[in-house]
Amino acid sequence: MLSNNNSILKVGDWVKGKSRDGELFIGYIESLDILDEKVNATITSSDDESIVGKIIPISTNGVKKLPDPKVKNKAQIQNLIDLALATGDEEWFLELSEKLNSMRELVKGV
Repeated sequence: MLSNNNSILKVGDWVKGKSRDGELFIGYIESLDILDEKVNATITSSDDESIVGKIIPISTNGVKKLPDPKVKNKAQIQNLIDLALATGDEEWFLELSEKLNSMRELVKGV
């Protein structure tokens, strides 16, 4: 875990910021470099299409953690499960699967 301005950053967190060249981006943290205070982020969206899909190093001061999504329904969880599978994030996949199973159990009990 690394700390930046207002939050603690960890692998898997969604972040936004500006690249060294000033392009806006959104991505998620792949790894942390505690000594150099940098994160390596996979870019999912950017003004610069050439960096989309790439992992780039960014100073922790150059990123802002995005708020966790507020999942409200089964379809949203299923979409996030697809994203977790696509990104290979097993921990997130298991967390989301547990939420989906809890929703199913709740519906069965009604």
